Amino acid sequence: MIVIIGMLAVLSWAIKFKIPNLYYIPFCAVPIIIRILFDTRVALNIHLLMVLLAGLFVPNSFEFVFLQFMAGMLAIYSIKTLVKREQLFISSAIILGTYWIAYIGLVVTRNGSIDTIYWSDLIPFFVSVMITLLAYPMISAFEKLFGIVSDLTLMELTNSNSKLLRELSFKAPGTFQHSLQVANLAEAAIYKIGGNPLLVRAGALYHDIGKLTNPQFFIENQRTEKNPHDELSPEQSAQIIISHVIKGVDIAKKHQLPDVILDFIRTHHGTTRVDYFYNVFVKNNPDKLVDESLFTYPGPIPFSKETAVLMMADSVEAASRALKEPSEESINNLVDKIIEHKLMRGQFNNSNITLKDITESAVIFKAMLKSIYHVRVDYDLSKKTM
Repeated sequence: MIVIIGMLAVLSWAIKFKIPNLYYIPFCAVPIIIRILFDTRVALNIHLLMVLLAGLFVPNSFEFVFLQFMAGMLAIYSIKTLVKREQLFISSAIILGTYWIAYIGLVVTRNGSIDTIYWSDLIPFFVSVMITLLAYPMISAFEKLFGIVSDLTLMELTNSNSKLLRELSFKAPGTFQHSLQVANLAEAAIYKIGGNPLLVRAGALYHDIGKLTNPQFFIENQRTEKNPHDELSPEQSAQIIISHVIKGVDIAKKHQLPDVILDFIRTHHGTTRVDYFYNVFVKNNPDKLVDESLFTYPGPIPFSKETAVLMMADSVEAASRALKEPSEESINNLVDKIIEHKLMRGQFNNSNITLKDITESAVIFKAMLKSIYHVRVDYDLSKKTM
């Protein structure tokens, strides 16, 4: 509402003071801001509404509405998949080209000759596009004011040179490499089944950030044969493993990470159990009553498609590292077993993910893990026919 009313107020002021050309006003800034903060549908509807309202007051309203609608529509779709900041400048060039081509086309259609075009009339469009670039710093202001996380912020978070990820790579290199692999798996799955790839990648990179506190207690960071868990009871070991979720949330809050990233940290283990230390406890204490809460993550369980995919990718990637001789069969069985276990434990009950999505994600995980471990396909020549 601030953006729409602000832009219409600027238009009203421009009409009142009779500026030389209304095309100096950067109308395309509105759909760009709305698209980056929300989505394509909302941006298109709001831009159309605003342009039609403006068309009631401006002279030569048909030309105005046509030009603004065409430029705004292409502006929205030029940043539909924003993965690089360079796209912002490419989008500005597309907007400018659309303005010029549409304007020249209208003049030629109306007058029948290109000679009737006053080339100085193209200058206001250039000025408008330059002012439109100011929309990008405004996006940061709206994010902080309303707590919105845009794709631009997610792009910054996925930069491996950020302070927190750099610290993770130094203090817990094994965890960092694990997070990168999980990010690749989860992102590929989300591309296939639909969702926000940037969001799931950012969530994957930070999901294990809590392991910064005690990195040596996690097997991927252990550089010697000595395991610190050997000196602890199963209950103590389980609590240290579980605590990386709580500590991860604390670290994320300290570094002012967005709440959507905290959601991945909280949910990537859901309410599952630390089975290894649970089984060790049961084996060592067969007659003792087990308090399962000591071996169970606090949750909550995933509540979105992205967090559900991350849970699956995290589990299959971590488990695949324990395979002594990775093969096509062992990887297929491992992925199926882990995902079936998550389903049986009701870990996806609150997420908007379907069984079809889960199956397609599993297929992608299997293919990528086979590629990672260089699994060769066995060719049975006896089955070939002439």
